[in-house]
Amino acid sequence: MINKILVANRGEIAVRIIRACKELNIETVAIYSEVDKNSLHTILADHAYCVGSKYSKDSYLHFSNILSIAIIQSVDAVHPGYGFLSENDEFAKMCEKNNIVFIGPKSNIIKKMGVKDEARKTMKENGIPVVPGSDSTVKSKEEAKKIAKKIGYPIVLKATAGGGGKGIRIVHKENDLYGSLDAVQSEAEQSFGNKEVYIEKYIENFRHIEIQVLADQYKNVIHLGERDCTLQRRMQKLVEESPSTNLSQEEKDQMANSAVKATKAIGYEGAGTIEYIYDLKDNKYYFMEMNTRIQVEHTVSEMVTGVDLVKEQIRIANNEKLTKNQEDIIVKGCAIECRINAENPNDNFSPSPGKVKQFIQPNGFGVRVETGIYSNYIIPPFYDSMIAKFIVHGDDREEAINKMKVALETTIIDGVKTTIPFLINLINNQEFKKNHFDNHFVSYNIDRLIGSDLGV
Repeated sequence: MINKILVANRGEIAVRIIRACKELNIETVAIYSEVDKNSLHTILADHAYCVGSKYSKDSYLHFSNILSIAIIQSVDAVHPGYGFLSENDEFAKMCEKNNIVFIGPKSNIIKKMGVKDEARKTMKENGIPVVPGSDSTVKSKEEAKKIAKKIGYPIVLKATAGGGGKGIRIVHKENDLYGSLDAVQSEAEQSFGNKEVYIEKYIENFRHIEIQVLADQYKNVIHLGERDCTLQRRMQKLVEESPSTNLSQEEKDQMANSAVKATKAIGYEGAGTIEYIYDLKDNKYYFMEMNTRIQVEHTVSEMVTGVDLVKEQIRIANNEKLTKNQEDIIVKGCAIECRINAENPNDNFSPSPGKVKQFIQPNGFGVRVETGIYSNYIIPPFYDSMIAKFIVHGDDREEAINKMKVALETTIIDGVKTTIPFLINLINNQEFKKNHFDNHFVSYNIDRLIGSDLGV
């Protein structure tokens, strides 16, 4: 029985988890680095302990320090949130060895899905469409050259242990192949300690579609519909919405059914996300990767289905059955999320840490704010720059867009630069409103989105 959970994270996701635990009457233990002593998650938790210095490697990524606190505090489970140790199979395994429940899938499943070429192979074996490419990691430059020639340029080189937009390089011609391969392998080794790379055909114009799944230990698997996460800058998501309104219901059903099939095939337990590329040229979808954790954008799925995904994660980890069947899941209306970063869009989105002199949140019917900041809070420069997420729900996409516009325009964050002006321009853009965009939209329109021109 889970009665006490250590939250192995910081910021808005730590706050989100703690609030879910409070609703379930579960005691919480927060961890923090030296510079996060006054963070909101440490204030809201029942207990809070310093886990190391300001650097992630010495605090939020330090296995033994975190587990020492978990053992001393006699916690029943650890919730890793997203990022940091959420997809680290070694950390999950250490929790298992210490009889602490890791709130997520088993360590062997994390490992299997975390190695991207292995995940591709698994999906292919189960009839899930994958992007044409290498069957395994590339062993030499000569092999890479042969594979690239076979599938045709452009291609994309991907680190098997990659994530967060790192370890990826697009190659348009053969003359650039060897140099790009060296660069990706070097980045992958530095970022992930694994320089193995595989090759895929590069789909030039696509939508990024993902399916939220839930699975318990009793082999019950359901999906919560799809999210469109196409709007990105440098492979970092900016705006997410659910449902996807530019795909037919038949296409969405096919993708969702494939996701459920894949989830069952690997014996998955917990909340997870199957991510697809939807090729706008050929109207085909392909498996991209599986995220074995809660996603930043899980909120939009919650808003359209009424299912609390964090609570479901905890219940599944507590050996309970899913509280919903597939027929219970009804997508209502439209939800949109905007990620708010402490960055200066007019200075190439450079980080803008510092003291938040004033923070006035948006409010209103169907408006939700997930954040870890407050007035007079000091944003440290050592972590991801996302400081809040605004989520709105409307009867349809047009109403949701209008609500998000008002939410962004009525927010006050003084003391630091944020991406709110940039997001206002994006939400006001006519092509966005018409749902006429692909993966290149932000990069092609970046000057208009940063400037005062609202693109209307």
